[in-house]
Amino acid sequence: MRTLVLYAHPCADSFNAAVHEVVTTTLLDRGWEVDDCDLNAEGFQPVLTDAERQGYHDIPENIEPVRDYVDRLRAAEAMVMVFPVWNFGPPAILKGFMDRVFLPDVSFKLQGGGVAPGMTNIKRLAACTTYGGTRWRAMMTGDPPRKNFTRATRYACGMPPTRYVALYDMNNNGPDQLKAHLARVKAEMLKL
Repeated sequence: MRTLVLYAHPCADSFNAAVHEVVTTTLLDRGWEVDDCDLNAEGFQPVLTDAERQGYHDIPENIEPVRDYVDRLRAAEAMVMVFPVWNFGPPAILKGFMDRVFLPDVSFKLQGGGVAPGMTNIKRLAACTTYGGTRWRAMMTGDPPRKNFTRATRYACGMPPTRYVALYDMNNNGPDQLKAHLARVKAEMLKL
């Protein structure tokens, strides 16, 4: 299974880096082909430019500024996103990836006055994330990241099951909880 892993954390010594390592190692051990896209290491530019926004609906020219990433996305059969939740959303680099790469005729199709899924090549979908706040705090705000990845992104992929693997209250978890979460990430990647 060809898998695009989108990793979005700037610090090599972060807990998210450990989650990323478990994700990629587990998938590789399963014999999956992993396209490991570390957005920070690759220097991905997250800002949608004026020219890109002006040409947003100009298909197929709209993909030219991010063609390599679109090609990688279209080649994938599974997608796993690994990121922290900051200010009730993904880091700017991952949000920018979605703004710049999840384009018309890539992540969605405009058909007959409506919208249809465009990433139907993605048959398996997962998000592995950490929150600084508690689950209760996230629920009180509607947990936008969870909804985005289990609803909007899932719809763009033609509704595959989504594994949302979240560790809440990151700042108050001790070594045993962190180790248990890494084991949970591994178990989820084995079920993906």
